[in-house]
Amino acid sequence: MKKLYSLLFVLMLIVGALAGCAEKKDQGNEKQKTTADKTTEQVTFPVTIKDALNNKVVIAKKPKRIVSLMPSNTEIAFDLGLDKEIVGVTDFDNYPQEAAKKEKIGGQDFNVEKIIALKPDLVLAHGSSANTAAAGLKQLKDAGIPVLVVPNAQNFDQVYDSINMIGKATGETGKAAEIIKGMKDKLAEIKAKAQSIKNKKKVFIEVSPAPDIYTTGKNTFMDDMLKTINAENIASDQTGWIKVDQEAMIKRNPDVIITTYGNYVKNPVEQVLSRKGWENVSAIKNKQVFDVNSDEVSRPGPRLVKGVEDFAKAIYPEVFK
Repeated sequence: MKKLYSLLFVLMLIVGALAGCAEKKDQGNEKQKTTADKTTEQVTFPVTIKDALNNKVVIAKKPKRIVSLMPSNTEIAFDLGLDKEIVGVTDFDNYPQEAAKKEKIGGQDFNVEKIIALKPDLVLAHGSSANTAAAGLKQLKDAGIPVLVVPNAQNFDQVYDSINMIGKATGETGKAAEIIKGMKDKLAEIKAKAQSIKNKKKVFIEVSPAPDIYTTGKNTFMDDMLKTINAENIASDQTGWIKVDQEAMIKRNPDVIITTYGNYVKNPVEQVLSRKGWENVSAIKNKQVFDVNSDEVSRPGPRLVKGVEDFAKAIYPEVFK
């Protein structure tokens, strides 16, 4: 049952990401300056923030009781040092370890009554599920609880914006700036190492297993991550999350295959290595199949940089030891 819930949650995130990619396409080449590049502003409460739904959310005072409706929000909040303030998280929140000790408020269908009983002075919702959870979010607002919908980030700059937004809402703008600087510095270090790579490898990423294999195209975090480490995503001619045509991927003959579902599928690497019809693919013949932590390469939060490192060490171990 737990595996089923994990798979359903992954599919929910894929749907949210598709919506975000469509929105990004509509924006075209419009340049957006992130708040991460602005001078850190000191927050004086009450503070008003325009959220992902363009709602003006008023937060009267520095929150002392926070409920998070998305694991990425939770990870950001913990990184901001808000362990004591977080009183409720979803069933899927598994990082950091302290999150497991918090009160669980459900999954995609969160328990409104339970949240209200926790008496939060801030609820951190998320753009990827805001439409499906609209009725529940309205109930929370009607109960007088400030609900901040954090954008469904599609790239690193938008992740920085999300961190800044949560930092502003909780009065932790200084810490938010530190987190963003740390992420940028680490990414710059990884990019510098990747410049020494002469023979770019072709990579195929599986975000869900057979028989319904999905991969990641352009306008996704994983595609950006591969570009950062000078690797080629063999599905980058398509957009968003794509159901795979196995014959087409076999013809593209990836040098490396990476799976991201080892948290709910047993022996993912062995399953791919023994997959019928893929015997002549270079990655299979050379046993270049690896599984990475799905959360680190998909959750729009501080650990995305760790996800870039995970990809780098799997694809170019000789460079990223």
